[in-house]
Amino acid sequence: MPATTADTTTRSDETARISLRTSREAKALIERAATLMGTTVSGFMLQSAYDAAQRAVATSETLLLSQRAFDAFVVAGDKPAKPAKPNKALRALMSRRR
Repeated sequence: MPATTADTTTRSDETARISLRTSREAKALIERAATLMGTTVSGFMLQSAYDAAQRAVATSETLLLSQRAFDAFVVAGDKPAKPAKPNKALRALMSRRR
């Protein structure tokens, strides 16, 4: 869970500010939701944005495979690798001195 300004264990040099602009309607709805949740607007927005960010990152970093595709992936990973023949560019790169 993200740290908020109400968190007394957070040092001021560990925080960062995020500012945004919104419509009056969106602001009113966010204020209402924060009140219903018993939190501040900042706390509500921070938690909501943090949760959405976690979902976005998890979706981006998760690979879903069917059982058939997973089995094929495992079989392919278990096979010994066939070394590629070095081409001209690779030989040139490998001949460079550091």
